[in-house]
Amino acid sequence: MERRLLAVPRVSDRPFTGIVLAGGRSSRMGVDKALLMLDGRSLLDTAIARLREAGAEQVLVSGERPAHAGVPDRTAGLGPVGGLASVMAACPDGAAVVVPVDMPRLSPGALRRLVDALDTARAVYFDGHPLPCGLRVDDATRAAIAACVAAAPHGPALRSLLRGLGAVTLQATDAADFENVNTPAAWAAFSS
Repeated sequence: MERRLLAVPRVSDRPFTGIVLAGGRSSRMGVDKALLMLDGRSLLDTAIARLREAGAEQVLVSGERPAHAGVPDRTAGLGPVGGLASVMAACPDGAAVVVPVDMPRLSPGALRRLVDALDTARAVYFDGHPLPCGLRVDDATRAAIAACVAAAPHGPALRSLLRGLGAVTLQATDAADFENVNTPAAWAAFSS
């Protein structure tokens, strides 16, 4: 499917659900990334706060996170798509924005752009960055996620899911939004 670059000029008040992917093993980092502290709060709490600032009505956490009512992965080791598959049963129909726990500079404005683009798209992400992404959650999206997991039982690629949903891309405007802190070196550079 051909990708289109969209510019979304307006900001709506469309309600949405936030989803934080926090169920990974943090193997590259060597410690649980979600618990790393930044400005007095964990990266998990930072991700939740960013989604709330962007207007999320509720935030679901993917992963074994009892303090945050996290939804454990049904099958470990399936990456972001596995986390999405697990959280879908708790996610209401409508717009959803999915963020990784390790992008602490995501701006509420960037997240709202994803929500707004769901007016005309089933799935959306920023050019070159499959996360964060926006999804229009319904039975068809849930089925596509389940099919993606079934087709690649050792870890389906998020890009494959987005392609299967006919995702459109938004032009990224601020590189800082996408700064990923998933290695000790990246964390040291970010937090110094």
